Amino acid sequence: MRKNGNNGSSNSDPRIAILQQQLAQAQRLTAVGELASTVTHEFNNVLMTIINYAKMGLRHKDEATRDKAFEKILAAGERAATITNAVLGMARNRSDSFEPTDLAGIIQETMVLLEREMRKYRISVEMQIRQVPPANAVGNQIQQVLLNLVINARQATPEGGRVLIGLTHDTVSDTVDLSVRDTGSGIPAEKLPRIFDPFFSTKAGPDSSGKGGTGLGLSTCRNIVEQHRGRIRVESTVGVGTCFTIKLPVYRKPASVPAPPITAPPITAPALTATAIPHSMS
Repeated sequence: MRKNGNNGSSNSDPRIAILQQQLAQAQRLTAVGELASTVTHEFNNVLMTIINYAKMGLRHKDEATRDKAFEKILAAGERAATITNAVLGMARNRSDSFEPTDLAGIIQETMVLLEREMRKYRISVEMQIRQVPPANAVGNQIQQVLLNLVINARQATPEGGRVLIGLTHDTVSDTVDLSVRDTGSGIPAEKLPRIFDPFFSTKAGPDSSGKGGTGLGLSTCRNIVEQHRGRIRVESTVGVGTCFTIKLPVYRKPASVPAPPITAPPITAPALTATAIPHSMS
């Protein structure tokens, strides 16, 4: 089954636009809050690794043990730096303006933040990221969409399942295509046309991790993508899995308008006045 998600009617009422922006911001804050616990636990694990190997290095004086401790501490420190950079990257993406956006970087940062959660539920993640041009996008909003889709995919996928994230350039439509595919339960055909409706959810409620079930996630995703002049599509088969694809316009630098040529004002010669010169009489 397939549904094109950009058939919703647009509404020019500024109040609706303001409410949609507020809803998107609320959803983003919810996503950040949901990640806080996961990231905190992961960072705590890194710190415990550093502390334990530092203690081991202090206890043992032989060079081999100390070298091993230093290597483990270095690896843990680099892991901590990766997590910190991902969190800072999410915090930096606060611009509300459309600009050339590196979607590959957003994918990498997002998956660092979700790595522990995917590992906890034994979901393997594969990424097929090709070189693509920058998308014309608001980075923090697209990251919010990606977080929502990946968390949905994790919830729909049983332990031992797989999530595939793809990034390609559609040269025909001149779009950057971001896809999230899972090997989960799939969406029944009778529910598929309604999944982007506000407050409609295929879930009974939040799962054991506290995520999902409000019915606002996919509705907000569609609004964000449509505001980007993009499209969101879904393909799903019960018992096989679901694939969401976001198509965003490629960033094109605005053509510079050439300045009008500078034309020198015409030089007007002064008018010549003929003067009669009288002939002298001898």
